[in-house]
Formats: sequence, structure tokens, C-alpha cells
Amino acid sequence: PDLTGYEKFGLGNVKYNISRIHITAVEFPSASISLIPGTGIKLVIGNASLTIDMNWNIRTWMFKDSGRSTVYISKVFVTAIFSTPLDNTGHTSIALTSCRTTSGDIDIKLSGKS
Repeated sequence: PDLTGYEKFGLGNVKYNISRIHITAVEFPSASISLIPGTGIKLVIGNASLTIDMNWNIRTWMFKDSGRSTVYISKVFVTAIFSTPLDNTGHTSIALTSCRTTSGDIDIKLSGKS
């Protein structure tokens, strides 16, 4: 979905709109799944990256601008624990019980009229 809002800076508000958000690339160079006895499943993703393209526009009382942006997020690490209890019909279900995510670098390239 599009992101629209405003932020208050110094002498006035900055209205923004981010639209046409598309994830264009995802890489998982290191991923593993292991069983945790009596608990469930552990998923570990290391050094992942993703690229996101989007349109943006901003408007203040002094100027307005718009353009395209590419965001590259790298050194993403995720550890997730899933429990695998039986539901009331006896089938295994999956529930996320813990998740930790960190990212190392974010590179943002903006192109616009200004």
C-alpha cells in the first residue's frame, strides 16, 4: 500500500506520499531450518538483502518535488522460532513465537526534479 502523511520540521509541515512500492530483488545467501525438540522449528537467515523501488513526492509551503527512489537494504539477519502444536482436530499448526531481525546497511538513491 501507499504511504502518505506529514512530518513537522522547523517552520512547517512536510507532506509526503510514497507510492508504487515494489520489491524488485531478494537474496538469501545463508538460510537454515532446524528442529527444536519439544518446541518446534528454528529459521535462521543470514546476510540477506532486498531492493525496493518506489515513487515519492513531497510538498512544503516553500517547494514541492517528486521522483523515483531505490532502497537497498543489506546485512539483514533474521532468527524466527515457530511452535508446532496440534490443533483440536489433531492436525499440526504453526505459530510464530519469537522473531528477531536486524539490518546493517541501508542505501537510498533519490532521483527527482531538484
